[in-house]
Amino acid sequence: MALRMWASSAANALRVSTATASRPAFSLFRSFSAVVEGLKYATSHEWVKHEGSVATIGITHHAQDHLGEVVFVELPDVGKAAKQGAGFGAVESVKATSDVNSPISGEIVEVNTKLNDTPGLINTSPYGEGWMIKVKPSNPSELDSLLGAKEYTKFCEEEDASH
Repeated sequence: MALRMWASSAANALRVSTATASRPAFSLFRSFSAVVEGLKYATSHEWVKHEGSVATIGITHHAQDHLGEVVFVELPDVGKAAKQGAGFGAVESVKATSDVNSPISGEIVEVNTKLNDTPGLINTSPYGEGWMIKVKPSNPSELDSLLGAKEYTKFCEEEDASH
């Protein structure tokens, strides 16, 4: 199941549909509070940070929030090719297993082996220690097709509201 589809379903399942005086409605904004400026985002809920000749990739705070506790991460081998929009690995949580897609194309030059022993880093530090792969981009202009922080926040709000 694609991460985007699963995140949408999870958001729908987690949403509190009614509010009472004693219990406010679930705030969708809590999932978007950790969108980081300066990164690019795919609509499949991965982020990319391009620095020099390398781009670091991981899943967003929004995605990990909907997945729940991450218990296993499947990572690709160094040297393999990543293709924009294609899967490169998977994240297994207590709720589901979801494919992770690459937001850009290129050669995988490093994988975060810390995730083998501590997959929960994706939950506790999705934009820091929880990164998944580093790629040498083959077509840096692909970054132009990705969303900025404000656009990604709006996308998530609209996606969750429609489900």
